[in-house]
Amino acid sequence: MKKTAIIIMILTIGSKFFGFFRDITLSYFYGASNISDAYLVSQLIPMSLLEFVGLGLLAGYIPIYNTIENKYGTQKSNLFTNKIINLVLLISTVLVLLGLVLTENIVKIFAMGFEGETLELAVSFTRISIFGIYFVTLGYVFRGFLQVKNKFITPTLTGYPLNVIIILSIAISFWTSNIILAVGSLFAIASQLCILIPFSYKEGFRFKFTLDFKDDDIKQLFRLAFPMMIGISVNQFNIVVDRTLASQIVEGGISALNYANRLNFFVQGIFVLSITTVMYPMISKMVANGDMKGLRRTLSEAIGGISLLVVPATIGAIVFSEQVITLLFGRGAFTYEAILMTSTALAFYSIGMIGFGLREVLSRAFYSLQDTKTPMINASIGMILNVILNIVFSKYLGIGGLALATSISAIFTTVLLFISLRKKIGPFGMKQISISFLKILFASLVMGLLSKLSFNYLTATLSQNLSLLLAIGVGAVSYFVIIYFMKIEDVDVIVGAIKKKFGRGAV
Repeated sequence: MKKTAIIIMILTIGSKFFGFFRDITLSYFYGASNISDAYLVSQLIPMSLLEFVGLGLLAGYIPIYNTIENKYGTQKSNLFTNKIINLVLLISTVLVLLGLVLTENIVKIFAMGFEGETLELAVSFTRISIFGIYFVTLGYVFRGFLQVKNKFITPTLTGYPLNVIIILSIAISFWTSNIILAVGSLFAIASQLCILIPFSYKEGFRFKFTLDFKDDDIKQLFRLAFPMMIGISVNQFNIVVDRTLASQIVEGGISALNYANRLNFFVQGIFVLSITTVMYPMISKMVANGDMKGLRRTLSEAIGGISLLVVPATIGAIVFSEQVITLLFGRGAFTYEAILMTSTALAFYSIGMIGFGLREVLSRAFYSLQDTKTPMINASIGMILNVILNIVFSKYLGIGGLALATSISAIFTTVLLFISLRKKIGPFGMKQISISFLKILFASLVMGLLSKLSFNYLTATLSQNLSLLLAIGVGAVSYFVIIYFMKIEDVDVIVGAIKKKFGRGAV
């Protein structure tokens, strides 16, 4: 798992940097303005409508596919895939038609503060972006199909054409027409499917029109997927509440939250998704084969790996939030006020970074056990807490309060998932995980202190951006030196593998 996860991590870093450049391009041409707000909401709406379908089906699809293949063979499992694809096409058509008929009403739900020109722009953009539902929902199925075939590289590569096309459309729209923003994004989403389908055919997929609502496997999928859909809908509701309150607090608030959240999920995309993408099909097969010991071991490794990478990123983002935003977005139409708004949101989002990451791991453990009800209940608790904290914190901290509420609810629900999973599968090394986490946290705090001191010293003679990059380098080196000598199990395994690779013996 670790070797594949590292390869995916490297590819994801490249893709995420393109994604960063995409956000930088948007901020350069449009800043935190009514146009960027309208565009981002138009992208959020179809994602909200389709994620609860796509992710719900994907969560149920992988374990059921493995079970069918183990019992009846590849031909039956591929037939099941076709049934899912045709079902997705039907559901997507219904969602698209509803989106086209109720566009303005939907936009007002997602951004209650929009009016006048901003509302008109958001409606126009959404009527184009809504067709992306077809491409993204089908993309979830084909990604799942490739993952159960142990083909993880191709799904990771789809982010490259997506980001390149969106970057070009943003630049072209600035010199031509705003509507190119939405059209370009639609083509970008379609480009992903154009990559996934040929590789799925290479792995033996053949399309066949078949739709059977009475099929036992389809019924089982819905039994698994429905709670998952509810849980994801709850998470999407949280996003809607955040964006709605942001649209009422200040113009450009939605954009500030988006840029900060994108940075937060940059870390999630590189470290967390790289690990969980490989882990989920693996633990689903372990459960199908009754290998609970392997499940517990793999979970412990995934949690340790994510902590090792995400905790220092959290401290770094908190310490250098304003400097990072200035470095990435502080140019063009992105004003100093936008920098302050976005950096505040980033600092508060970063507090919950470890919660977001570990929640992904734990949720997939439940999905592999074909238990989607527990994560649904957990997400519902998180939604209630998030809404309450949103209302309270936004009054005192503005945009930052919305981000802080999201972080607190993520950490709280993650703790609840840990408790529930231990009851379900028994001990999976929580004592060792806790000890390693405390060591990692200590090393990260020392890293943050050293990098901040280095930054303050360097800014006396160097530019802020150069000082920031050098300080990050100092922090990274100090962190890895500290964790090496603290005898953290996951670090010892990695060091041992490296020594063995270079012929120096294993630890």
